[in-house]
Amino acid sequence: MDELAFKFAVNNINRNKTLIPNTTLTYDIQRINLFDGFEACGQIMCDQLALGVVAVFGPSHSSSVSAVQSICNALEVPHIQTRWKHPSVDNKDTFFINLYPEYTAIARAILDVVTFFKWRKLTVVYEDSTGLMRMQELIKAPAKYNLKIKIRQLTQGNQDARPLLKELKKDKEFFILFDCSYRMAAELLKQLSSMGMMTEYYHFFFTTLDLFALDLEPYRYSGVNMTGFRLLNVDDPWVAATMDKWAMERLQGPKQESGLMDGIMTTDAALMYDAVFMVAVASQRATQMTVSSLQCHRHKPWRFGPRFMNLFKEAQWDGLTGHIVLNKTDGLRRDFDLDIISLKEDGAARENPYVMYKKSDKELVGNDRFEGYCLDLLKELSNILGFTYEVRLVADGKYGAQNDKGEWNGMVRELIDHVADLAVAPLTITYVREKVIDFSKPFMTLGISILYRKPNGTNPGVFSFLNPLSPDIWMYVLLACTGVSCVLFVIARFTPYEWYNPHPCNPSSTLIQNNFTLLNSFWFGVGALMRQGSELMPKALSTRIVGGIWWFFTLIIISSYTANLAAFLTVERMDAPIDSADDLAKQTRIEYGAVRDGSTMTFFKKSKISTYEKMWAFMSSRKNTALVKNNKEGITRVLTTDYAMLMESTSIEYISQRNCNLTQIGGLIDSKGYGVGTPIGSPYRDKVTIAILQLQEEGKLHMMKEKWWRGNGCPEEDNKEANALGVENIGGIFIVLAAGLVLSVFVCVSFSAVMEDLGISLQCYKGIRRRSRPRSRARSACILCHPKRSSKREEARRDSST
Repeated sequence: MDELAFKFAVNNINRNKTLIPNTTLTYDIQRINLFDGFEACGQIMCDQLALGVVAVFGPSHSSSVSAVQSICNALEVPHIQTRWKHPSVDNKDTFFINLYPEYTAIARAILDVVTFFKWRKLTVVYEDSTGLMRMQELIKAPAKYNLKIKIRQLTQGNQDARPLLKELKKDKEFFILFDCSYRMAAELLKQLSSMGMMTEYYHFFFTTLDLFALDLEPYRYSGVNMTGFRLLNVDDPWVAATMDKWAMERLQGPKQESGLMDGIMTTDAALMYDAVFMVAVASQRATQMTVSSLQCHRHKPWRFGPRFMNLFKEAQWDGLTGHIVLNKTDGLRRDFDLDIISLKEDGAARENPYVMYKKSDKELVGNDRFEGYCLDLLKELSNILGFTYEVRLVADGKYGAQNDKGEWNGMVRELIDHVADLAVAPLTITYVREKVIDFSKPFMTLGISILYRKPNGTNPGVFSFLNPLSPDIWMYVLLACTGVSCVLFVIARFTPYEWYNPHPCNPSSTLIQNNFTLLNSFWFGVGALMRQGSELMPKALSTRIVGGIWWFFTLIIISSYTANLAAFLTVERMDAPIDSADDLAKQTRIEYGAVRDGSTMTFFKKSKISTYEKMWAFMSSRKNTALVKNNKEGITRVLTTDYAMLMESTSIEYISQRNCNLTQIGGLIDSKGYGVGTPIGSPYRDKVTIAILQLQEEGKLHMMKEKWWRGNGCPEEDNKEANALGVENIGGIFIVLAAGLVLSVFVCVSFSAVMEDLGISLQCYKGIRRRSRPRSRARSACILCHPKRSSKREEARRDSST
């Protein structure tokens, strides 16, 4: 595999005239016998150096690496490796480069994944002694992470691991880490399947970076949990194109190794490609460099070797295995990216709960491979009508839609071409489909709705007792209280019926008093608002009208506040950014879309309603992001991004029963039905319709839906009982109380000090007014108002009269 990747890389680089123009890479490949000694290996190496080389690749086996490396160090020729090599403590290999990721970093990544899964027990199964070196970070973890680890070794030279697997199964070791090559991993998967260990109870972690390259299709629907790492950056378009080109050449060449998918590029092959590419990049930057013949016995190093080596270590570039950066000290790779991959049920039959692959630790064939609502419906139809059937998945995975040329795809295409007799699927009955195929009566009715993330709950805060009224209403209430107090003060000043003699025993007194000062008027309004009243009561008709209207106003406000208070304090509110399709159409922040070429997309495309036309204009302008390949991709986008999915209500009901983070927003946008499709003029259409009506009358259609739609549900949403209020709910009212007490003490102390300094009694400003009297008597009134300012003569007169 390394040799094929080496030649593939050289040929690609030579065909690329822009990378190293006016330069052609040539190579010499020598095969080393594993049983040859150090001297034989060295002689082969010296023969190659005599030809004149800029870099040495390999060997692939670790037993000969030391011999090659010692010669490269002596003659100062870069030695490039793509396999794991344990770094020595006193590493003096200055002309050594290894593109394989440092395994201490991979071991730390494994530990992070184990910690994420919260495993408390783990069995490490390794293939050879180097596995223990690579697992040092994980083996040292138990003391810190409360992790119990068992270590077992596979029998060397024997690929039959079933005795060990039998022990693991007997000991109920459900979390197992396998450190082995991809070839051994392929054998282990077969043996695990034969041992009945491919079930949802087991979780296998493979450290090989080639788990993605293994043929995992036989185990995809067994329910087993399988995790690994991937180094190849498959999301990059250039990487994908290179891998496709490699696959085409490999499919035309010799047969691939057993266990690997056809035409797949392994990690070792990708690393070899990147290594050759690295030499090409360095050669492009090395100006005026010449290649000379080197003789081992003369010990004369290559004069451009150190300079060429520095170009390797200083360069940074993106290869098939991601971004490549080398340590300048030891030549090892650093700062690399690893993708975590898991085994998923992502086959063509993915339309849960209509058609699904059946989970089993045994290999299933024929109709037994599938299960679901449509399979149960098909079985009931066959029992009633007496026919046999064979289930086959449509090749392109589509239901059926027209392209711009009017050509159909998916199930509709196969019915038109008479490839299939029946299409039993969630196939929507539409006008355009009805023109090219026949439908039975609907076996399920539904409509389009919106799938979106469940709104974030807003827990009541410390000042949540203010929530029953909006901030605007609180402001209006405060303004109303202030306004009413001012009006009451002014009216009370004008009307004579609010003035009275403060000394009823002295009818001839010229002093009259009004209780409705500005502060007292405000106190009257606040007392009524708090449902407590005050010692002040209006006497005049005009002031009583003001008071009565204010009391009625406070009655309504306080009753409304009380009625709404309990819900705001005890129920967690949901803050939903959208409530309907109209809300979606009015905004552009939340992206929304549907399945490409599906009936939902067709509905919006053909709709003449202004709201839906606007939504289709939005979706069609962002086809690459708004329209998704299938429901699974759409659900993932809803969960991970700010995206709303337009889909059938039945699918939303099924999904929300199994993922409590998702919910249906708004009602149904339209109404339609699912029917069984047949070719036009098919004799089965009417018979299927009669059978569906029979199943509907017997209640079997409802029972089948309950069987496949029922999930675990979201119990926290079912029981919304009022919880006891805590400090986090109404703690703010205690803050208000404490603030009021502190304020009253501050006002008392401050005003007392001020009045003491001024020598003024507050009684002087209680709204006392004097009647018209001679000037001499007015002075006596002033003396009553200002006792501290009375003259000594008046004090002596009072003392003598006493």
